[in-house]
Amino acid sequence: MGHKANAWVLYPGNSDYQPPGCLIHEEIDVGPIRPAEILAETVYGSWEANMSHALHRSPIDVCRYRREPKVVLGNAGVVRVLEVGKEVKTLRPGQYAIISPNGVEDQWGYTVKALAYDSPGQVGALSTLLTLTERQLVPLPEPTRYSLPQWAAFSARYVTAWSNWQLAFGVFRLQVSADDCPAPHVWGWGGGTTLAELDLARRHGCRAAMLSGQDQNLQIIAQSGITPVDRRRFGELSWDEHRYHTEPEYRRQYTEAETLFLQEVRQLTQHEMVQIFLDYVGGPVYRATLRALSREGVIASAGWKAGMKISHLRAEECISRHQHIYTHYARYSHAQEAVAYAEATGWIPEKPERVYSFAEIPELAREYSEGKTGYFPVFAVNPK
Repeated sequence: MGHKANAWVLYPGNSDYQPPGCLIHEEIDVGPIRPAEILAETVYGSWEANMSHALHRSPIDVCRYRREPKVVLGNAGVVRVLEVGKEVKTLRPGQYAIISPNGVEDQWGYTVKALAYDSPGQVGALSTLLTLTERQLVPLPEPTRYSLPQWAAFSARYVTAWSNWQLAFGVFRLQVSADDCPAPHVWGWGGGTTLAELDLARRHGCRAAMLSGQDQNLQIIAQSGITPVDRRRFGELSWDEHRYHTEPEYRRQYTEAETLFLQEVRQLTQHEMVQIFLDYVGGPVYRATLRALSREGVIASAGWKAGMKISHLRAEECISRHQHIYTHYARYSHAQEAVAYAEATGWIPEKPERVYSFAEIPELAREYSEGKTGYFPVFAVNPK
């Protein structure tokens, strides 16, 4: 027998014009669970960048991509298990778990399509009820030392950071041993995933620094034991190749900003430059990121906040032995490892100062787009 749920729904854009979408609050049907599925209620969710991408229909209109009349977003958060199918072995009713948003996996278990984004057929955390598979839920420790809002904020960003860091740090160590470089310089710009990954770097003995242009975020960075770097000191550090070659004043301003940035890198790294740079921003800062890398340096990312297309000179990258690491979420086993490590060590976000109510979801979406929510925006759906 099916169930009724309350949800915030996104409808497709017009086929000729793709205006930004808005979320509509309505009742939806959640079908009966199959033998290998779980019925769960969303307790807390975390607003992720992919949700804003979906609202802005950039780079795709997810409704049209999925060929569905409407989509319920939300692939991060904590749920409580209500019912389990007869084939489910690892979860039981009453258990709490974080969402592992693998919608479609490849043959080795890595994400191809994300739950409640480009993977079809399932609803996400913007619904009071949802059905999931065993590999889309990672049980929380019982008991846990941390609050459910903290685990909601942890769920997607920290697991993504765990998987990306394993590869980035591992590749660097294939080239440069701990004897050669015992404490690599690791820098990053981006959002919550970058902060989580830099905290991992710090815990692995690296010298971590993060760039931001907001006072609130710089304070959070410093409180995390990471060196804050105010990017506002460099002016308009945003690369545009066309403008660089056609607008003399832009070329002058950009060159000055990049020069100031690289001077700061040299000063804070004692001229070693950056061994691992976590660039979750993309196009506008990619040139500056590459120029800040040391020889044998690694550039790593699992996102593209402000630019998907990048270019570089392959000969220079080969000669410098730069390694480029790109990942997309994680394996299920990575999520299990990340949860266990977090519970044991405290590698988890602080309790959020504000938890948005389910009725405040449109406000949350707007404030996230305006950069007003901090790194870990959390909302309540069925708080207990």
